[in-house]
Amino acid sequence: MIKILFVCHGNICRSPMAEFVMKDIIKKQNIANKFYIASAATSTEEIGNPVHYGTRNKLSQVGISTAGKYAVQMKRSDYKDYDYLIGMDNWNYRNMLRIVGADKEQKLSLLLDYTDHPRDVADPWYTGDFDKTYEDVVAGCQGFLAYLREQGKLND
Repeated sequence: MIKILFVCHGNICRSPMAEFVMKDIIKKQNIANKFYIASAATSTEEIGNPVHYGTRNKLSQVGISTAGKYAVQMKRSDYKDYDYLIGMDNWNYRNMLRIVGADKEQKLSLLLDYTDHPRDVADPWYTGDFDKTYEDVVAGCQGFLAYLREQGKLND
């Protein structure tokens, strides 16, 4: 089983969007049984809060529910519990590294590093543009699945 933790600052916008988009993609490809997917925050600011209404609304438009998701904080132990810890931007990456201490097994990455245009995932907290964030997240999730296939991690 491939265990993925998506990470952003508050775990209410981008990382839950990535979590639920990835779950939707793998479900539609009939490979959901090969994955365990979750999301977390690097900060404590939003812990216990539901997914941001902008993320909920955008995902609802494409038939994806975030019901039951509440923000949680990333823990040091997540490094041993997950195969991939995928941040949404460089600031997240630095904070993820601070939390885990060191990335000796090269488990940390950024979502859009798996695309032809590596960059930070657009942050709707500041822009209000959940459509752009969704486009970035879909591209990153599809790119990550392509990466897993290229690496021979998915035998489907």
